[in-house]
This record gives sequence, C-alpha cells and structure tokens, in this order.
Amino acid sequence: MKSVRAVLDYLQSGGVSHIFGIPAGSVNAFFDELYDLPAITPVVTKHEGAASYMAASYAKYSQSLSVCIASSGPGGTNLITGAANAMREHLPILFLTGSVPVDTVGLNASQELDASPLFAPVTKYSKRVDSAEELLTEIDRAVTIALSGVPGPVHIAMPIDVQLTNIEPPQLPDFPARTPLLPDDQLIEQTVNKLSTISKGYIFAGQGIRGCTEDVIELAELLDWPIVCTPQAKGLMREDHPLFKGVFGFAGHESASELVNEADTQAVLIVGSSLGETATNNYNTNINKDKFTVQIDLDPTVFNRKYPVDLAIHGDAGVSVSGLTAGLKQAGLKPHQYSKTAPATLSPSAEFNTQNVLRSLQDMLPKSTRYTIDIGEFMSYVIHHMNVLWEDSFDINVHFGAMGSGIGSAIGAKLAEPERPTVSITGDGCFFMHGMELLTAKEYQIPVLFIVMNNARLGMVHHGHALQYKRVHERFGQEAVDVAAMAQALGIPNKRVEQLDELKQETLEELLQTDGPAILEIALVDDNVPPMGDRVKFLSSFGK
Repeated sequence: MKSVRAVLDYLQSGGVSHIFGIPAGSVNAFFDELYDLPAITPVVTKHEGAASYMAASYAKYSQSLSVCIASSGPGGTNLITGAANAMREHLPILFLTGSVPVDTVGLNASQELDASPLFAPVTKYSKRVDSAEELLTEIDRAVTIALSGVPGPVHIAMPIDVQLTNIEPPQLPDFPARTPLLPDDQLIEQTVNKLSTISKGYIFAGQGIRGCTEDVIELAELLDWPIVCTPQAKGLMREDHPLFKGVFGFAGHESASELVNEADTQAVLIVGSSLGETATNNYNTNINKDKFTVQIDLDPTVFNRKYPVDLAIHGDAGVSVSGLTAGLKQAGLKPHQYSKTAPATLSPSAEFNTQNVLRSLQDMLPKSTRYTIDIGEFMSYVIHHMNVLWEDSFDINVHFGAMGSGIGSAIGAKLAEPERPTVSITGDGCFFMHGMELLTAKEYQIPVLFIVMNNARLGMVHHGHALQYKRVHERFGQEAVDVAAMAQALGIPNKRVEQLDELKQETLEELLQTDGPAILEIALVDDNVPPMGDRVKFLSSFGK
C-alpha cells in the first residue's frame, strides 16, 4: 500500500470524518485515496485560510482532532495564519502540507518551500518526513502531541514521492485520546483552606471554562463571589445569574469594570484566562492589585507572566474547579440560593443603528442559535449588547483577531453540531476576504445564515483612527457594494435591509429554512462610537 493510505487508515481509525483543504499536485495522492474511504469527507474550500478556520471551529465543537491540508508552497503559507489562530485557542489540528520530491529539494522545483520551520513557531510540532517508512510514525507522534497536555496544532510536510512510495501494510498505532490534566491534590487543599477564610473575592473566567460552566457557577455560589468573564468567553455563561457581572476587557460592561476597579475585594480566582491584552483592558493592574491571587490553567506558561500569582493550579479547569468545590463543601460551606434575573430588554429607540439591529435580530432568531463573530466594529456591539440566552452561544475570536475567520468558523461549527442553528455575523471587509466560502457552504448544503454588516468601510480602523488621531484617511472607506446582489448571482437566498422596520420575523424564518447558506445584508453606516469600554478611553488618551 502507499504510505499515504496508511495515514488515512490511521485517521479514520481515530474517527476523523472531515478533512478541510484544497487538492493540488503535491497532495493529489492523499486525495486520490479518499475515493476508497467514503467515511471521510473532503471539504474542498475556496481558500486554504478559510479551511484552517473551519478546521479550528470543527475541533472546538466536535471536541476532537481536526485535519487540514494544502499544497506545498502557497497553499501551505495560506494555512499559517490559521495555525497561529489554533495555537492561541489551544485547538488540536493536524496541518498537512505537500512537499516537493526529496531528490529535488534545493533545485527550485515548482512550489518548493521548506514549510517546516515556518510552522514551527505557531504549532506544537512541525516536521518534514523524508522517508515513507517513517510517515505514519511521525503522523502518530504529531497527533499525540496535538491531543496531549495543552492541546494545539501540529504540522507534517509530506514530499510527493514519500506519499506515493509503497510500504508493507503496517499495524496501525492506537489512536491517542486526550486525558485530563489533574491538579496537585495538596495544592487544591491549600487553596481550599485559603479561600474558605476570604469573604470578599471574585472569579475572573476566560475561555478555558468551556465545558465546565456549571462547575464554575457552583463554586461561585459556595463562595458567594461575583463572576466576570473575558470577551473570548462571552457566551459560555448565561447572563441571568445574579452573580454574573458581565464582560471585562474589550467592549466590556461597566458593572464588570466597577467590580474590578472599585469593589473592596480581597481575592481573585482566575480560571482559564491567559490574561492577554483584550481580556485585561490593556493589562489593568487592578485585576489583582492587593488581592490574594489564585490562577487555574492547563498552560503553565501563563502563570506569573504579567500578573503575580500566589497559588498556581496547573490542571484542566473542570477537574480543578470541581476539586475546589468538593473541598469547600467538606470545609462546611453551603451554596447560597439565587433567583435568576431577566436580561435587559431591547432599547425602545427606533434608530437604525448597529445596537438595535443586533438586538432585534436576536429577538427573532432561535434562542439556541450559535453566533460566530468576525472582526469588525460590530464585534464590540455583540460583546456589549447581545444577550447570552443559551450556553456556548458565541464564538468570538478577539484573541487572535483574524478578519474573515468568523465565516469559516460558522461552517466548521455547523458541521460539528448540525442540529444547532448557526449564524455568522461578519462585515463587508471580512466578507471581501473570505466571502466566497458561501459557495463551499452551498456545495455541501450547509445551512448557515451569514449576516453581513455592510458600512462600506473598515469600521474598526475608522473609529480607531478617529479616536486616536482625530482624523480618518478617505481610503479607509470604499465604494459601496450590494452584497445581496452578489449572493443572488451566486444562486444563494438573500435579503438586503436598509432600515430597521425591514427586519421581519418571516424574512429570517425564510432564510433559515433553506437547504444551504443564506445572506442577510444590513446596509448601515453607524457613526456612533462603538461600545469598546475602556478601549475608547485608551485610544482617546493618545496625544494628551
């Protein structure tokens, strides 16, 4: 058998059912073998970058390894942004790239590129395999690394001749499964003893609480401590719990900012946050100033990186939080009782602005909708104004901030959880980067509603320059394009909205009931300053 067939047999044994990417000469041997493996669907995209975002979202919501493939040379370099994004989000993705035949390395072969060192800084493991007998072994090693410890992306470059070389059918290695990182029991006990003596504290929750939200809430109820979350964690926790004080960080809430900056708290428990710039409002020192600080994370490199930590618990958030809860109960703490609070209602204003559009849309869309949020000024409105009505309902990539990622993310999320209504909120700038993935969704009959906020400009850049430099270059705007008409030309159901009263329930229901993607274009120029929270003060302070 060809060595590349052994790789595919191995991936199939691990339950891999989708492979995202684009076929090309240097990976055609890989795609040729898929004819005989109907259990694996190749999702052929329009751009390799979009394939990487689909793979990332699929890994996140399927909670399994994702696979993404591209050609040598430009196909591989187009994947690097997605690898960097996956590294920031701790997502296990096997990135495969083709490579020129071993005996032509260094001879300026077509699309020759030594991709391995390029992927090295943005993956956990990157290697070119020059021997057919070693290909499966290296793939297994890479997958094991991707799924172990702190999950993350890995990369293997496969020369064309290595893929095509016949080998003896190997015994497939056991496909690895991730095992939880268990915290140190003595450290848990030490933390319990300390927390049980502190009456005033708060919980700072990041995206690492995915999958253990209820555990975090139970711990907060035991301690009677309020909770704030980071922008990246928006949607992981419902907002109807009275202990939840909102989002802190980029586009956050005043209630969360008041808690961090003004409340008389003695301690902070940081769970699943790397405490980056957007999560901390430009590294606000008040997060743990004069507070006993406990940090829980599966990545030990985040401890004491910017914020001094008194107790660092290295382990999975769910296991660690459950350990603290059990210990506090044994110490005699009993959970407080709380009544759920109703989320804020839609503003009565009839103004056609971003806030009212998004809140109106959420009122009309199913409560269980998952929203994948692209990068643009609309993102700050989503973080600040849209309610969390269902757990794990927002996918916000403010961490790495790749424009266009929300389009591919929606497709990957829908493939991972087909029954979940999925809506991508994107902008015209993002759409012009990756909007042709609508055709991918159409060809695979993936029903995603793409809402395009079309203001004919780079909105975040516009407002950022206006605040920071007090002027905006005319070229940050662009000639208005009718996105709905583009969708019509592509044979995709669509609707263009130019005023608020054109948003109707029946229109959304019609767009949601298609057997593929649909476009809702919101043609709106909103000159209000986006609700970026303390970021506005930060930008406005320049030059003063």
